[in-house]
Amino acid sequence: MDAMTVCRLDPAAAEALRAAPLTYRADERTGASGARSGDGGPGFRRFAVTRVLARHDFDAAADELLGWQLQSRAGLRVAASEPVAEVGTVVSMSLGVGPLALRIPCRVVEVVDEPGRRGFAYATLPGHPECGEEWFVLEQMPDGGLRLTVSAVSRPATLLARLGGPVSRAVQQWMTRRYLMALDAPASR
Repeated sequence: MDAMTVCRLDPAAAEALRAAPLTYRADERTGASGARSGDGGPGFRRFAVTRVLARHDFDAAADELLGWQLQSRAGLRVAASEPVAEVGTVVSMSLGVGPLALRIPCRVVEVVDEPGRRGFAYATLPGHPECGEEWFVLEQMPDGGLRLTVSAVSRPATLLARLGGPVSRAVQQWMTRRYLMALDAPASR
């Protein structure tokens, strides 16, 4: 599959993910850009990283962000129930190949659609190596420039992630750097 391709999630798989519980309690939710409801609770790690993009086309960049291109261009294989992130959309992503691929199922739990600010948050579902929420927010600055913020509140969810400790955090940081560069990556149109 081409790295820029986002596939439609099989309806049966989408229904199973919609029915799956989030991997954390509602009181551990963080809300808009991780700013609401504290830090997620005991064992959760919080981070937020921002990058000013080289491009200045807010509407096109926002459409790409909400159309899963950030994840796809960062190197994940993406299959989503909807072509655009909206509350309730489920997505099954993977990193790696074959039986060793890391499975990354999520559900969109919030969408930001304000003048000059767009993005979404997804929450982890069973099978995700982490437990928590990740936010992707694009903002148009007063000078017309674009700022992308990736933030998360998470803790290891699987035995492998817990045993991985610093390696798991390094993988999360590596993916975050890839996300921050993804909207400046040229689109194959």
